[in-house]
Amino acid sequence: MSRESFDIAPGEQVALVGPNASGKSALASAFAGRTGARYITFRDSYGSYGDRNFFMQQRWNLFTLEEDPPSVGEILFKEARAAQDAPAALRRLGGYIALFSLEEVLDKPLVTLSSGELRKFQLTRALLGGPAGLVVDNPYVGLDPAARKALTQLLTDLSASMTLVLVLSRVAEIPPFITHVIPVSDGVAGEKVPLADYLESVLPPAVIRMRGVTIRFGERVILDSLDWTVRQGEHWALTGANGSGKSTLLSLITADNPKAYACDIELFGRQRGSGETIWDIKRNIGFVSPELHRAFQVDAPALDIVTSGLFDTEGLFRHPTEEQRATARRWMAEFGIAELADQPFLRLSSGQQRLCLVARAFVKDPPLYILDEPLHGLDGAQRLRVKALLDRFCGAPGKTLLMVTHYPEEYPACIDHSLTL
Repeated sequence: MSRESFDIAPGEQVALVGPNASGKSALASAFAGRTGARYITFRDSYGSYGDRNFFMQQRWNLFTLEEDPPSVGEILFKEARAAQDAPAALRRLGGYIALFSLEEVLDKPLVTLSSGELRKFQLTRALLGGPAGLVVDNPYVGLDPAARKALTQLLTDLSASMTLVLVLSRVAEIPPFITHVIPVSDGVAGEKVPLADYLESVLPPAVIRMRGVTIRFGERVILDSLDWTVRQGEHWALTGANGSGKSTLLSLITADNPKAYACDIELFGRQRGSGETIWDIKRNIGFVSPELHRAFQVDAPALDIVTSGLFDTEGLFRHPTEEQRATARRWMAEFGIAELADQPFLRLSSGQQRLCLVARAFVKDPPLYILDEPLHGLDGAQRLRVKALLDRFCGAPGKTLLMVTHYPEEYPACIDHSLTL
């Protein structure tokens, strides 16, 4: 087989990945022609249907047309009845209408569909002939996050019964059901590699990696077979209802939960239980949480509280250098609490205490910030200030963030990943 083509073994689901104009689409089209797979391309317009009457402007001129445009159902059933094996095509159509939840759009004119609905229509149309495989070019172009998630689920369902080839320009778009990746450059297909191997070769190193993590307390399952990887430079929102396991998950990362030793967890490239100390882990993490705030009963000057973050202690039990104190003062100034430096921590308001503890989390400039409800108790101006600081400092190269809040508006703009428990 030449490097200008590729083969797929049974059970494999493949992504062709490469930059624009690398030749991905040509390779994918040639594969479809050679194997009988159905080729479908998504464009950010309605022109892909192929009928000259279905141009974008008609979506807005729908009610001025002399003839009623055909509905989604009319188009699909007409093509199914015209298929070589019409009974089989009609059976498949019924199945895909149910699978893709198309019932609500069957009576709609095609030009009124949203981008996500149009994807469903195009997939259904492509599958009427019962192809053995499907080649999908640019599946996510023009879709919002909710539509991308829905499309990924549809493709995942399809992958259970057929071979899929996705043509993608961004590594971040590779869905979990893909088993192998073929990198493409200058029209040449590279070696096919397992997805995990490909991701490790092109993505930043993992800061946190959990495999099948299960935590039980008696009969209650808190975390159930959790697989989760957080890579350097990612900014995660951790969400879930009260009692869903968020605090338990964070305690496994911050080395506060001894159950971590019984789990398959890597932190900063090192397996838990391989000889590292709690302090080896904590020195890489800036941490604040409601539990830490409640437990922080140290009646020392606020400057000492912030400075203690350099040593990961609840209180200052050693003499810091002038440089270390100056660093703590700079961070207090960043968070607008410089004037509190000499005031006793326990006499501050709850909001002022929280700002001191957030500054304490930042003072050592760690690679990983774990901020559990960092804006709790802050007024509007303070919240805006802290959000802006999070965007500023977590936007620096290599800074990784895990943030928990029950208020979505509190997340900074830098959030680019989410995990819901």
